[in-house]
Amino acid sequence: MMGSGGSVSVRSPATVANMVCGFDVLGFAVNDPYDEMHIRFTDEAGIIIINEDEYNLPTEPELNVAGAALLAMLEELNEPIGFELRICKHIKPGSGVGSSAASAAGAVVAANRLLNDRFTKEDLVRFAMNGEKVASGVKHADNIAPCIYGGVTLIRSIFPLDIIELTAPPLYVTIVHPQIEVRTADARGILKQQVLLKDAIRQWGNIGGLVAGLLKSDYELIGRSLEDVLIEPVRSILIPGFDMIKQQSKEAGALGGGISGSGPSIFMLSKDESTAKLVEKEMHHIYEQLGLEHHTYVTTINQTGVKFIK
Repeated sequence: MMGSGGSVSVRSPATVANMVCGFDVLGFAVNDPYDEMHIRFTDEAGIIIINEDEYNLPTEPELNVAGAALLAMLEELNEPIGFELRICKHIKPGSGVGSSAASAAGAVVAANRLLNDRFTKEDLVRFAMNGEKVASGVKHADNIAPCIYGGVTLIRSIFPLDIIELTAPPLYVTIVHPQIEVRTADARGILKQQVLLKDAIRQWGNIGGLVAGLLKSDYELIGRSLEDVLIEPVRSILIPGFDMIKQQSKEAGALGGGISGSGPSIFMLSKDESTAKLVEKEMHHIYEQLGLEHHTYVTTINQTGVKFIK
C-alpha cells in the first residue's frame, strides 16, 4: 500500500475522564473542542510527524503520543509501511480534557482507515494506550475509549481490555479550563496508594449509581452519584477556585461534576442548555474575581468519537 496516494483527515474529540467517581474506568467524549489530523502513506517505512500548531510537541515518533500509538500499530502489522501525520491541536496539552488521547486515538483511527479498517475498535484502543503511557507513564483507557467509541464508556478491565458502551440521556456539558497546567504524571503522583475500606465502599456505590442513572435516564440519581471521596479531595487543591465553582454551579442548577481527568479543567453536567449556560456564567464570574485567565465550553456528549472529514 505504500506510496498509493491514500490520505485521511479526522477530527478527534476532547474527552472527560473519570466522571468524578470513576477514576480510570469511566469517560465520555464531547463535541467541542477537537483536534484535526491528516495522515497519508509515504514511500518509505516509518513515521513522520508534522506539527501544525503552536505547542511545539516532540516530532520523534517514540516521544510523541500519536507516534507511539502508530508505532504499536506498525509493530503488530509487521509490514514495511510508512505514514506522514499532520496534527493541528485545538485541545491544549495539559488541559485535562484528553489532549493526549485525542492525538493517539485520532492517529490510529485515521491510519486504520487507510489500512481498510483492518483492526477492531478494541485493537485501536490498545494501540492508542501506548500514547497515554508516553504522556503519563501509565496505560489507561478512560479517555481513549470514548474518543474512539464515542459516547460514555466503562472500562471494566485494562488487562485484558474490556470496554462497555453505556447509553445516556441528553446531557449538556460545561467545561472551564483555567490557564494553568496540571501534568497528568504529577496529578497521579500525589494520589494516596491506600484507601480506607469505608471510602472504597462509598466510591463503589457512587460508580454503580452513576452507571445505573445513565442507563435509566435518572437525572437525580446521576446527580447524587457524582461524588468522589478518593481522588477529588487530593487533586482539587491543585485547581484554584475549585470548591467555589462546584458549589456555585450546583446552585445554578447543574446536576454535578468535578475535575475533568487530572485537571485543571472542571466539568459540570446539566439537563438543558439554559442551565449549562448559567453554569458557564458562574464559572466566568469566579475566575474573573480570581484574576485567572480561562476558557469555557458549553457542549454535548459526542456519540460518534473520531470523525472522518473530507
